[in-house]
Amino acid sequence: MYELKAIDKKFPGVHALKAVDFKIGRGEIVGLVGENGAGKSTLMKVIYGAYKPDGGTVTIDGTAVRFQNPRQAMDHGIGMVFQEQSLITNLTVMENIFLGFEQQFVKFGVINWKTMAAAAKAQLAKVKLDIDPATITANLSFAQRQLVELAKVLTLEERIDGDLVILLDEPTSVLAKEEVELLFKLVRELTNRASFIFVSHRMDEVLELSDRVYVMKDGAVVDVVTRDAANIDAIQHKMVGRDIDKEYYREQWQKPYGDEVLVSFGNVSLNGRYKDISFDLHRGEVLCLVGTEGSGREAILRTVFGLDKPDTGTVTIKGEPVTRFHARGGVERGIGYVPRERKVEGIVAGMNVYENMTLSQMGNYASGGVLRISEEKDMARSWIDRLGIKTPNVYKDCGGLSGGNQQKVVLAKWRSGGSDIILLDHPTRGLDIGAKEDVYDMVREMCDDGVGIILVADTLEEAIGLSHSILVLKDGEMQKRFDGTPGDKPSLYDLVHHMI
Repeated sequence: MYELKAIDKKFPGVHALKAVDFKIGRGEIVGLVGENGAGKSTLMKVIYGAYKPDGGTVTIDGTAVRFQNPRQAMDHGIGMVFQEQSLITNLTVMENIFLGFEQQFVKFGVINWKTMAAAAKAQLAKVKLDIDPATITANLSFAQRQLVELAKVLTLEERIDGDLVILLDEPTSVLAKEEVELLFKLVRELTNRASFIFVSHRMDEVLELSDRVYVMKDGAVVDVVTRDAANIDAIQHKMVGRDIDKEYYREQWQKPYGDEVLVSFGNVSLNGRYKDISFDLHRGEVLCLVGTEGSGREAILRTVFGLDKPDTGTVTIKGEPVTRFHARGGVERGIGYVPRERKVEGIVAGMNVYENMTLSQMGNYASGGVLRISEEKDMARSWIDRLGIKTPNVYKDCGGLSGGNQQKVVLAKWRSGGSDIILLDHPTRGLDIGAKEDVYDMVREMCDDGVGIILVADTLEEAIGLSHSILVLKDGEMQKRFDGTPGDKPSLYDLVHHMI
């Protein structure tokens, strides 16, 4: 039904796609895997019409097409559910669902909100999301917004006569298990009307859902395998070009933490988020907060950084009680925050690599109000080399880097500024296996440098593997503390038993 032949795409200093062949049949689910920077995102944007290929052809049902923009791709039945989400958070759910297609609800220049709400309700029912369409999108959880994204794409069913091609870019990255199962059930039900391209770094999910899997490396397709013939180890080897380190979480590098307390919580509570939380974070320690969505983990991180002010209790940073909570104060106290939504809160797309790295410490590179740009660039180049950031130069728009390299830029921003308390909120979300290993290396190196880390991990295995200490949270309350000594770490069951 849909086919790309010999697709080529180049950017300054980067050959992103190299003669890529890709096809998808009617009602088929095709997986797409590869390291960050392998070309997956570029290929998706060519399919979606955001990029025009430099060479090759695109055909739908045998007819050649050339999209000038995503709107034209949508008119041909191609929709995309974005990993970083494309919703406008200060609009209502129904405004987001029909953004750009409001005219169907307009009469005499006035939008009939009641009719739009009813239509939005019908779209939300497709993804089994029972919420008020007039809800402001910012008030939804990340998982709910992901389902609204899918509902938005499914409006193509009513607008397009032909079959649909729906691109799913890391749609399960922060969904709970039951939400993933719901999504997969919805996808399978829709294959009588649509074909799906599923991009994910969770290999077990790719093989569970996909009929065939395309494996990419360095801008080229290196293998195409069917679900029945697929082998996870073999696919990962082709993705990264090397065997995966058996000591995946670098447990053999874990060293005892120091005596100095960097962060101390004493019976801290934030109404509706968490209650009576107490802990100490030591220099060189990885302290992991474990719990289900809404357990209070993220709110605790935001309080440490200064974004949320607690209602009761005491927060002490490096021996000094915190009385005023704001982000500037967090930065001044040497705290770095790597947020879950890196493209929204971590980097500034449109600014280049060196500008993003110095954004939190511009005073260190200014004299008389004038920036010493050459020093900014020199610093950025040193961290690019140190962290192995894949970018053609320091002038590259940070928004154009792969997810793994964006994450490294965010880490470089805080580490170059001397932050010795680092808050990591799902730092490996959406990263490929090679980029995850790089992050794990950096975690151990930061501990060796005396940095204290509070981690909200992407998986329980990651939490167990990386942590010196684990705090299990449930409904905003601390249930259990575990020590994570190498060779004597808690099991998955130990954690789950106290989480649910």
